[in-house]
Amino acid sequence: MADLPSYRVRETKAFVHTGVDYAGPISITLCRRRGQRSQKAYICLFICLVTKAVHIELATDLSSDVFISAFKRFISRRGPVSYLYSDNGTNFVGAKAQLQTLVLSHRIEWHMIPPRAPHFGGAWESNIKNIKNHLFRTIGSQLLTYEELLTVLTQIETILNSRPLCVLTEEPFPEPLTPAHFIMASPLSYLPIERVSEDTRSIRQRKQLLDHMVRSYWKRWRLEYLNNLQVRQKWLVNNENVKPGTVVLVHQDDVPPLRWPLGVITETYPGSDGKVRVVLVKTCSGSYKRPVVKLCSLPSQ
Repeated sequence: MADLPSYRVRETKAFVHTGVDYAGPISITLCRRRGQRSQKAYICLFICLVTKAVHIELATDLSSDVFISAFKRFISRRGPVSYLYSDNGTNFVGAKAQLQTLVLSHRIEWHMIPPRAPHFGGAWESNIKNIKNHLFRTIGSQLLTYEELLTVLTQIETILNSRPLCVLTEEPFPEPLTPAHFIMASPLSYLPIERVSEDTRSIRQRKQLLDHMVRSYWKRWRLEYLNNLQVRQKWLVNNENVKPGTVVLVHQDDVPPLRWPLGVITETYPGSDGKVRVVLVKTCSGSYKRPVVKLCSLPSQ
């Protein structure tokens, strides 16, 4: 595997180097009125290739004009983009031609990956996978309005931008560095989500339905993210024991979005075979003994 491109490891403002891709389609209605027909909509994902921050827009079709409108909304909120990376979709090709005809004081340099080579765009393909796989399972056959789907996608954007990348400080308690710090220099916040029944047939109000979708998405995506941090080659490779001072995520069920439980291993308890299976973890709420299988070391950066 080759080294990362130089721009991926160069210090720069968020979204200066941006990748873009689409996911969908998703069936929506424009409003909740009798006789309204459904139509297709698409998720337009922008990802900072340096900080891993994401921005989600909702597009009503795959035309170049609609993409340019989504792109205008994106740069109006996130600031200028110097380098844009995408595949060779016809909407991107058309949008690139339109942007080149504009007289811009800060011209955008657009790079397209080779045709039929999606692995060249792994940075945005992996995030598209994170969004669409669980979102489609969460929404299911539910038909949302444009406004309702936009609300759900914006909260999903917050969840993705709250994932811990590494640790800022370890004393007295660990504080995670997230993509949100690069966007607004502080962690993101959210309105509390009302706890609703897992049985969607009992949900009466649309607001509760949206909260249920966000909670379901968080549960699915959190489990996948934590499982990726816990990959072990069972029976084939001897893994090193965890050591004191390691910063970990503590796997807990029913943790609300943006509340990643972070801790530092302060003591280990080796078994008779020398393997550490239980450790003492210091968190902001105290120190607790936890099995190693419930801990996930933060990914190295």
